[in-house]
Amino acid sequence: MPQIAIVEDDAYLREELVSLFQKRGCDAWGITNFTSVEEQLLERQPDLAVLDVGLPGKSGYQLCKALKARASFPILILTARDTLSDELTALGLGADDFLPKPCHPDRLLARAQRLLQTYGNVRPVIQAGEISLDTETYKLVFGGNSLLLTETGGKILKILMERSPELVPRSDIFTAVWGTEEYVDENILQVNMTRLRKDLAVLGLGDRIKTVRGQGYRLGEETP
Repeated sequence: MPQIAIVEDDAYLREELVSLFQKRGCDAWGITNFTSVEEQLLERQPDLAVLDVGLPGKSGYQLCKALKARASFPILILTARDTLSDELTALGLGADDFLPKPCHPDRLLARAQRLLQTYGNVRPVIQAGEISLDTETYKLVFGGNSLLLTETGGKILKILMERSPELVPRSDIFTAVWGTEEYVDENILQVNMTRLRKDLAVLGLGDRIKTVRGQGYRLGEETP
């Protein structure tokens, strides 16, 4: 069931949009606290965000830019601003589609369905056992909880997950993360591996990365 987030400060229109998507079999919900919109969306990671521009606090344009830097779900701008300049601004900030209000419900649903199908086919998520990782945002999900990793930590975990449970030589990690194994200080890998283990410990995964002395690392299986 697709999860649809409605970011609209007009309460009547927000509930109308939530109802529209729910009637089409979606798990739709509306943002009502506009002081932490970005944090709420990053936490829930919907399959699609329908975003107004004229919002309290951060504008829809600011939110779109910030979300596209950290999230992988599509954003559909739905706004009363209907000039070509508005549309180009939205698309230039990373919005996946733009519709002016008022908009026919069938048109909105059709555009939303297209985005859901497109992103559903290419969503960059990899799995290793019960661990999943979004390879664009480096959001790690385990046991119903999630954590955003740093880019370096995410890249390290990505190659470990892709080859799990096999050993990954240090040289392969250097190449995957830094693009080369030349001129890379061995201490850099050790420092970043320590940071990654600390991050994983937050989700109870601190012991999952195993060190094979003198060779490399591997992602171990769940400890009984």
